[in-house]
Amino acid sequence: MQTKFEEIETWLRCVAIKNIKYPDRLYLLDALQQYSQISRDTLRQLRLTERQISQYNGFSAREITRAQRWITDKDQHFIHYYHPYYPESLKQCASPPLYLFASGNVELLGKVQLAIVGSRNCSYYGRYWAAKLSSDIACHNVVITSGLAVGIDAIAHRAASSSSGETIAVLGSGLGHIYPPENISLYKEIIDKGGLVVSEFPLGVPPIGVNFPRRNRIISGLSAGTLVVEASLRSGSLITARYALEQNRNVYALPGSLHSPSSAGCHWLIQQGGLLVREAGDIIEDLHSAHPSVLYPPLKSINFEQSDKVPLPFASLLANVGDEVTSVDVVAERAGQPVPETVVALLELELAGWIAAVPGGYVRLRRASHVRRSNVLV
Repeated sequence: MQTKFEEIETWLRCVAIKNIKYPDRLYLLDALQQYSQISRDTLRQLRLTERQISQYNGFSAREITRAQRWITDKDQHFIHYYHPYYPESLKQCASPPLYLFASGNVELLGKVQLAIVGSRNCSYYGRYWAAKLSSDIACHNVVITSGLAVGIDAIAHRAASSSSGETIAVLGSGLGHIYPPENISLYKEIIDKGGLVVSEFPLGVPPIGVNFPRRNRIISGLSAGTLVVEASLRSGSLITARYALEQNRNVYALPGSLHSPSSAGCHWLIQQGGLLVREAGDIIEDLHSAHPSVLYPPLKSINFEQSDKVPLPFASLLANVGDEVTSVDVVAERAGQPVPETVVALLELELAGWIAAVPGGYVRLRRASHVRRSNVLV
């Protein structure tokens, strides 16, 4: 039998072999782990071609030594397919990673997860809802999983980390190359607050384009469902959603303005049968039915019957603030009232949490039942 260090070497070398089917690779790994010494004759007996033997022996010895040293540090792990911490949810996927490098709290891999993904160039609307939904859902014993990218990914990680500390980042590079560089501080924050960062790539692998679609299948594979917050029709987030569907996982989408290209992908997902999300409770209720560990009923859920009794001033004015940035002049013109009166009303609506001031004007934060029942267009 192999020692822990020899085991890491075997897994790293085997994954480097090309043109071998997944079941055959697992069989090869099972066989090789019975040997403490592996020679070319051993590999020939296991029916590897000379080219495959060269690929096995050609894997970087420096990379192997680096991995063996890396796991000796606190909270750094090498989790192979047969490891007790390897998540069952990944094993249910087609071609799951044969191993994961993991830094942080590996126990999170066994908890219910929700993937939250979206645009790198997100709007204020997307940033607000990514943070709110991530924070609210994390409070219900759900781990938020994403890809550490700038934009929606980073916002989801930070919101979950601040709320419960339970978030998982899946990288498209080795853990020796944290990418993007501007999120290195977020990487450290995730680990310090009890989160986890994982990668299927050896430590020294740099971030290259082909790695990120592969990374996306792990994000969706770890998760019970995938929420897309903002995505264009060509967004990589739709790749994650497609993987989720192939893996028989739920797909959720946040609707946005019909005029916003950054919400076009979400609208397309809803047309294809994705669940339209209005609040965290929509997802919590759906997850709880299959995963009793998800806390239910949703905390702070909206009760429209009760909210109807709360007076909302300036309902007709609120109806003129859209999901995209709307200037004060435009709001005043639509409402047919002077700008000074409009500014006062907008300030009161902002203090009540219905709108937010952003560069260039205001954006809507939530929809009110008061406005839906009125005769104004919303």
